[in-house]
Amino acid sequence: MGNQFIPYGKQSICEEDIAAVTEALRSDWLTQGPKVEEFEKKIAKYCGARYAVAVSNGTAALHLAVLAADFGSGDEVITSPITFVASANCIVYAGATPVFADIRSNTYCLNPAEVEKRICPATKGIIPVHFAGQPCDMDAIGKLAQDNKLVVIEDGAHAIGASYHVEGKTHKVGSCIHSDMTIFSFHPVKHMTTGEGGMITTNSDELYEKLLLLRTHGITKDPSKLTRQDGPWYYEQQTLGFNYRITDFQCALGISQLEKLDGFVCRRREIAVAYNDAFSGGEKLLIPFEAEQAQSSCHLYMLQFDSLDRLKVFNRLREKGLGVNVHYIPVHLQPYYQENFGYNTGDFPEAEAYYARAITLPLYPMMTQEDVAYVINAVLSTVSELEG
Repeated sequence: MGNQFIPYGKQSICEEDIAAVTEALRSDWLTQGPKVEEFEKKIAKYCGARYAVAVSNGTAALHLAVLAADFGSGDEVITSPITFVASANCIVYAGATPVFADIRSNTYCLNPAEVEKRICPATKGIIPVHFAGQPCDMDAIGKLAQDNKLVVIEDGAHAIGASYHVEGKTHKVGSCIHSDMTIFSFHPVKHMTTGEGGMITTNSDELYEKLLLLRTHGITKDPSKLTRQDGPWYYEQQTLGFNYRITDFQCALGISQLEKLDGFVCRRREIAVAYNDAFSGGEKLLIPFEAEQAQSSCHLYMLQFDSLDRLKVFNRLREKGLGVNVHYIPVHLQPYYQENFGYNTGDFPEAEAYYARAITLPLYPMMTQEDVAYVINAVLSTVSELEG
């Protein structure tokens, strides 16, 4: 391997992707053009949802989703502490209060039993996070939401291409069968990329219209929605929205990437199987678990190191050229959430136990068999060295 560095994640760009972007750049449209709507329709069809709304990034997708859900001051929204901070920040953006519920120790996703304990009259929604590509127990979460009249926004930033099975039927993450909306991220380390970019899927006519309005400053030119008509130039700002638009050349890249998505997911799963085979059976290594009803899209591969010094393992792997990382520091341990919402160490023991032991290994479609073998050998040799 020499001095080669293997990152934990990386985009997979080919000549077809470059050609698609070049074609868009040579067209008459750089933004707000036909590629945006084409990308939206293709994502909606892929996921099995009625609608999709493309936006500038995954955080923007979360922000618009919580605004469309009408979360606000006095409302509580439940989410996971094991996620990127955006999953909770979006709740705060809306003026609502984030309430964390602990994870299941095996899937690292929200535990529906812990969610149920935190539902109260102020609860207005749930944001389940399909962590590392593993779908949450959406059947259980959907039933909780239905029984308590809650809005569900799936954070699928890690999970495009993942699916789960309920009552003999297979549903893709993003189909919104058990939710009101699902968001995706197209950051370069994700399964497919548009550079930066995000998407919201929904089956609701009302939410779809809200999202379109919120994406572009709250402005509409739709004659059927205007309060008056001064002429062909006329538009109205009907609510306070944002400039969260995405460009045509980003969407051209997204369309090209979507054609390869299933292949990307397949390769990720192959690498995860190789890791599982190599690391299973050892007392000091805990491999990821895949729920029986779920098919993970394997965005991340977290290996837990039991009874070993995690910092020493991390540093040793970095020295060997692996771009290992840790996903994520539990959100309730962040100073902002402790200072403003009163969370403390010890509040969510399963989340904290996971965080204390986990290291994210390299996993992306362009990894060669040599890369995979090198990662495996580096991990096993590091364990052997630290045990000795």
